[in-house]
Amino acid sequence: MKQGFIKVAAVTVDIRVADVWHNCKEICKRMKEAEKAGAKIIVFPELCLTGYTCSDLFTQDILLKEVRRALAKVAEETRHTEALVFVGLPLAIDGELYNVAAALNDGKILGFTTKTFLPNYGEFYEMRQFRQGPKKARVISYEGEEILFGPQILYQAAEMDDLVVSAEICEDVWSPIPPSIEAAREGAIILVNCSASDETIGKDSYREELIKGQSARLIAGYVYANAGDGESTTDVVFGGHNIIAENGTILKEAKRFANEMIVSEIDIFRLLSERRKNTTFQTTEERHLPKVLFHISVEETALTRSFAQTPFVPQNMAEREKRCEEILMIQAMGLKKRLVHTHSRTAVVGISGGLDSTLALLVTAKAFDMAGKERKDIIAVTMPCFGTTDRTYQNACLMSKKLGATLKEVPIADAVHVHFRDIGHDEEVHDVTYENSQARERTQVLMDIANQEWGMVIGTGDMSELALGWATYNGDHMSMYGVNASVPKTLVRHLVQYYADTCEDQELKEVLLDVLDTPVSPELLPPKDGEIAQKTEDLVGPYELHDFYLYYVLRFGFEPSKIYRLAKLAFEGTYDSETIMKWLKTFYRRFFAQQFKRSCLPDGPKIGTVALSPRGDWRMPSDACAAVWMQDLEALEK
Repeated sequence: MKQGFIKVAAVTVDIRVADVWHNCKEICKRMKEAEKAGAKIIVFPELCLTGYTCSDLFTQDILLKEVRRALAKVAEETRHTEALVFVGLPLAIDGELYNVAAALNDGKILGFTTKTFLPNYGEFYEMRQFRQGPKKARVISYEGEEILFGPQILYQAAEMDDLVVSAEICEDVWSPIPPSIEAAREGAIILVNCSASDETIGKDSYREELIKGQSARLIAGYVYANAGDGESTTDVVFGGHNIIAENGTILKEAKRFANEMIVSEIDIFRLLSERRKNTTFQTTEERHLPKVLFHISVEETALTRSFAQTPFVPQNMAEREKRCEEILMIQAMGLKKRLVHTHSRTAVVGISGGLDSTLALLVTAKAFDMAGKERKDIIAVTMPCFGTTDRTYQNACLMSKKLGATLKEVPIADAVHVHFRDIGHDEEVHDVTYENSQARERTQVLMDIANQEWGMVIGTGDMSELALGWATYNGDHMSMYGVNASVPKTLVRHLVQYYADTCEDQELKEVLLDVLDTPVSPELLPPKDGEIAQKTEDLVGPYELHDFYLYYVLRFGFEPSKIYRLAKLAFEGTYDSETIMKWLKTFYRRFFAQQFKRSCLPDGPKIGTVALSPRGDWRMPSDACAAVWMQDLEALEK
C-alpha cells in the first residue's frame, strides 16, 4: 500500500436461498479467508445474506428481521478484520424495500449503497419486490445509528487520502449511465459491484468486456463479485463469475461454477497517474457526493499479480503478430507521407548489419511500395571502418540486394584518419573522440549523398538509445526522418523477427535471422580475432531491463524504489537484485544527463503510448537534476 498497491478480493459464497444464518456464517468464514490473504477491500455478491432468488419471500417480515440481526453479526466480525467489506442484503426502510450493499469496517456499518437500476425484463422482475433507490444519498436512522443511505456514497481511507471506494449493484453497470461514472468523477479510484448475474450462452464474454470497459472508461480499479451456484434455482443458474480489473486489464478472473474467491492488487498510484495525464477525464468542480471515512493500516502489500519482463511487447503470440504488423504500417505510412510531401527521389539509409538499421531499411522498402516508388531508389549505404566485422558487412550487403535497394559502399577509414590528423588526435587512443569521429563522418556521408541524389536520410536510432543517450550528438543522433524514434529496442527485435517469419524469400529470412543473432554493437572499436569487440549491453546494461525501466518511468511516473520492486518480481531468476539496482541507477543517470539530445530530435512517427519526442510526449529540461530520484534508490541500500 505504501507504493499504491491495494489488495482486493471478490468472494462468491456457498449460500442457501433464504437461510440467513447459514449465509451469515459462510460470509464470516470467507471474510476471514480474504483477510488472511491480505485483502483490504472485500466484496460479496448482491443480496448474499438472503440469496438473490428469494423472490416473494423478500416480503416476509421474519426474513427481513433476521437479515438485520445477521448484518449486525457480520459487522461485528469486521472489528477483527482490517478491511472495508461490502455485503448485499434487502433493507426495509420507511415502508419500502431496497436492494442495498452495506459497507462495513471496524465493527460499524458505514453506509447502505442502494441499487439505482432495477431490471424488470426476461428472467428478472426486481420491481415486484424492490423500490428504486433515491437519486441522492441521505442519512437514515438504523438501529439507533445515523447512517448514509443512497447511491454513489464515497468511502475514503483515513490513512490514505487517495484511496476512495464506491459501490454499485449488478444492473447498475449494465445501464447507459452507471452510478460509478459520477462517483469516479468525484474521486472514487476503486469501484465495487455486488452482483447476481445469471449464466446464459455467451454472457460471460459480454460481462468480461463490460467490466474491462468500465474500468478503462473511468481509469479505475473494478471489483466485481458475482453470485454462485447456491443461487441456482427454478429457471436460472449462477456461475460465480468474479472479475478484478484495472484500467481495461483483467487482473484476475474466477473460474465459473466453482464459487471461488479471487484476490489481486490494484495499483491506485498507477491509476492516479493516468488520470492526471488524461485531460479528458475531468473531475467535477462541485463535489456533492457524501464521503465516509474508513480505517485500514498502511503496510507493504504482498504482490501476487505478475509483471511482464517486456511491457512494450504483447505476451500473446497472436496479439504480438497483429501489433507488429500495425507498427510496421504506422512507420511506413509516416515515412511515405514525408517522402511524397518533400518530392524526394530517393531515401538514403546507413546500413550496418545491426538490428536498428535493418528495421529502418525494411520500413523504407514498405514505404516505397506504398508510394508506388521503385525500390532501386532506396540507397543503402554501408560505411566500413575500424570496427566493422565481416559478418555484419556481409549481412548488410546481402540484405540490401535482396530488398532491391541500390547498395553503395563508402569506406570511411581514410577520411577519419585525415580528421584525426587535422584535430591532432592519437589514433591509438580509443576514447570517445575515436568513436564519435566515425559516427559523425558516417552522418556527413549520408547527408551529402542525400543531397546528391535528391533524397532524404532515414534515421535508424531507436527509443531505448534515445532514453539512454546512446547516440553520437549530430552523428547517428541526426537524420531527416527517424522511423524508429518511438520503437524500444526489445520491440525492434520482435519487428525484425516478425518480418523474417512472414518473409517469402528464404535467403532474406536467413539474413534477418542472423542479424537477430548478432550482438548489439556500434562497432566503433577494432574487432578482436574478427569478432565484435564492443557489445553495447556490456557497457550500458541489458536493454530488456532498460526498456522495463523506461516503460514505468514514462508511462506512469513511478518512483525509482517502486520500479526496483517491480523489476525484482519480473526478472526473478534472470537478474539478481544487485544487477537490477546497478543498471537502474545507470538508467536514471543517463536519462537525466542526455535530455539535451532528445530536445532536438528529428521528426519520427509515434507508434505507442510511450514516446520521447519533445514536440509531443516528453518535455523535460535539459539541465534537470536527478538527485531526488537517486536518493530514493540509495535509501534502499541503507
